[in-house]
Amino acid sequence: MANAMPRLRKHYEDAVRTSLSEQFGYQNPMQVPKLDKIVINVGVGEAVQDKKKVEKVATEIGKIAGQRPVVTRARKSIAGFKLREGMPIGVKVTLRAERMYEFLDRLITIALPRVRDFQGVNPKSFDGRGNYAMGLKEQIVFPEINYDQVDEVRGMDIIICTTADTDDEARALLSGFDMPFKK
Repeated sequence: MANAMPRLRKHYEDAVRTSLSEQFGYQNPMQVPKLDKIVINVGVGEAVQDKKKVEKVATEIGKIAGQRPVVTRARKSIAGFKLREGMPIGVKVTLRAERMYEFLDRLITIALPRVRDFQGVNPKSFDGRGNYAMGLKEQIVFPEINYDQVDEVRGMDIIICTTADTDDEARALLSGFDMPFKK
């Protein structure tokens, strides 16, 4: 049996795509913006002293994303930070297709509502080319993370890349997925 289509992907194909087509007047269905990828990035500055920290973060992000992350390494040496070229300083994971929709679904419906004092995500965090970046201060808002096994609360950057040409199109796309923007 093949995997069932993720809930958000089905929602995009059934409702979001047609509403975006009407809103922006696209002639061709291929013009309608869609999600391209989601990149999750965690910097581990303390990895300079302790290499095991990177492995710990990699397993946590792997649980959250559902796929193994890549360890990012320093591009050049910086003496002030005791950093040498090639040292591991973070992890990142790029999600596409089904996993991307599954992650976005969990982010919007489970993780963001669990953030303390949450009033919505910043509607201005677009880059001008239809990509949206946001930060989370703690990884424990995801249900996959067992709070008792966390040695240190870490933040992460989440970048949602879309095929939209403008920020307004990308904002409309993410709003179609019920992204909780601040009013």
